[in-house]
Amino acid sequence: MITRNSPLRAAAWKILLLSACALGLAAGRGAAAPAGLEQSDLFVAGTDGYHTYRIPVLLATPAGTVLAFCEGRRRSASDTGQIDLLLRRSTDGGRTWSEPQVVWSDGNNVCGNPAPVADQASGQVWLLMTWNLGSDHEREIMAGTSKDTRRVFVTRSADNGRSWSPPREITASVKRPHWRWYATGPANGIQLTRGAHAGRLVVPANHSDHSDTNHHPYRAHVIYSDDRGQTWKLGGIEEEKTNESTLVELADGTLLHNMRSYHNKNRRALATSRDGGLTWSPVKLDPVLLEPVCQASLLRATWPGPGQRGLILFSNPASLKRMNLTLRFSYDEAKTWPESVTLHAGPAAYSGLACLPDGTILCAYECGEASPYEKIRLARLPRGQS
Repeated sequence: MITRNSPLRAAAWKILLLSACALGLAAGRGAAAPAGLEQSDLFVAGTDGYHTYRIPVLLATPAGTVLAFCEGRRRSASDTGQIDLLLRRSTDGGRTWSEPQVVWSDGNNVCGNPAPVADQASGQVWLLMTWNLGSDHEREIMAGTSKDTRRVFVTRSADNGRSWSPPREITASVKRPHWRWYATGPANGIQLTRGAHAGRLVVPANHSDHSDTNHHPYRAHVIYSDDRGQTWKLGGIEEEKTNESTLVELADGTLLHNMRSYHNKNRRALATSRDGGLTWSPVKLDPVLLEPVCQASLLRATWPGPGQRGLILFSNPASLKRMNLTLRFSYDEAKTWPESVTLHAGPAAYSGLACLPDGTILCAYECGEASPYEKIRLARLPRGQS
């Protein structure tokens, strides 16, 4: 995340975005690319012993290292089976990357749903993850007929992702007994910078609610830590029909929760919190943020300040189907999204955003020609030159 002391020049961004508009705002299926946009493949299906790679999440550490997480699915594209949590690292702003490393593997079981968050003071990276038996499917977990359940774990890196502590289970602290399905992220968490809860680490998550025998809705929620990641607690729970989500802190300290929606309107669901994620406002739908019921990523690039507009980024497949991976720009604290760039016009799904101290925007996203799950590609959009 860009700090207040590393401004992004609004005029340069305007030039860059106008250039993108002139070129058609598209970078998929052979269309002209926006000025300065670079694209490369991070993970390609069928390579290195994995059938499919899914669930990309990016994080820029306080030291400037970029971490690209994903799930490596050994035998199929299925959400269950043998799934490892993988990582590639970049120390040059996303230009080159390390070979993939395994952060967590557990035989034939599922290790996934990466949700990383960095403590800006210590530089430590905390990674929240979920686990289940590879033989248990979501439908069985939802029905209560599975052999085990979804469990929540955390691991820590003190060296910018080179090594990780053994995963530690925190299920009892962040999952209620009547919840069955559970997933962290998949998206980066944030550290609050304003108000009474400055320093708090907040991570998005979701679950299925089985408090009613006949009604089992999905709900988004957050988990948080007030001791720099040592312990984790359950935060505020959202209304039903919400699911995978992403967070941003607004300039006045309000938290904005942007969520996958099951309201049958093909729009993102929004809620706000003024107490650091402990309680949430009623949910409303954003009329502009079109979605096919999918994951998305929300990220602050710059804070508003003297001579500088704040910039918040949003990426998702802006379509009624999983296609048209779009990066949007907001200069008024996510109230409106006046500018956008299409990164891939064809099949596309999940994505993750990161922003570097020099203003470079990175977006890792699932895409392909026949299917959204053929590869995870990295889009790198450098800051414009003034």
